[in-house]
Amino acid sequence: MSLDPSVVTAFTPTGTLRASINLGNPILANKDAQTGQPFGVSVDLAREFAKRLGVDIELVVFDAAGKSVEAVTEERADIGFFAVDRLRGAGITFTAPYVLIEGFYLVRNESQVRNNADVDHEINRVAVGKGSAYDLFLTRELKHARIVRAPTSPTVVRTFMEQGLEIAAGVKQQLEADCLVTPGLRLLDECFMVIQQAMGMPRSRGETAGNYLRGFVEEMKASGFVAESLTRHGILGASVAPAA
Repeated sequence: MSLDPSVVTAFTPTGTLRASINLGNPILANKDAQTGQPFGVSVDLAREFAKRLGVDIELVVFDAAGKSVEAVTEERADIGFFAVDRLRGAGITFTAPYVLIEGFYLVRNESQVRNNADVDHEINRVAVGKGSAYDLFLTRELKHARIVRAPTSPTVVRTFMEQGLEIAAGVKQQLEADCLVTPGLRLLDECFMVIQQAMGMPRSRGETAGNYLRGFVEEMKASGFVAESLTRHGILGASVAPAA
């Protein structure tokens, strides 16, 4: 892609590319237990984008999606990695998605909730990560069940267990991992939403910069960069999004 110098300026008002990284979604980013450094497909994309711009990068790391979104919306970060949502779109310019992720419900083995249609009833309380894509989606979609917000997506099952809630909602892979360490839980048989994970930037940075970021994402999908990154980090269950 040709690079207009004004694009570099739009993405690096401080002289460094500040990339917002959300550790609340283990499909996109995790923290190395020994070094404390973040790694994952979003980190790989951020570093490659900085390389394309020819600038240094600063990873601005958060433990929850809502905090990561705020950092970009408030221009404390220049790019980020988010689930596409119309509410977030008020302050963020999104690319097309680069990864598709399934959202699932989790219940106790003895629960009478057997399928997704059983969830939206007044007797049910659903744990979600505060500010996550699941929170935004279910807040709009659930008319009767009550939403209980955990501090972050990785703490959803802990909140579900500690408060004796009926249902937990989140990333399929995170819930499956929680089932391995907490006996007596099961996932329902089908996803309730497919999340479109995209790159984003502050809307104020302009259309030219937005088009450059969109082109970057399409190239990363088409070249196999995203697929290779998912494989290298051992991510299962997420798929590369189709070309826009």
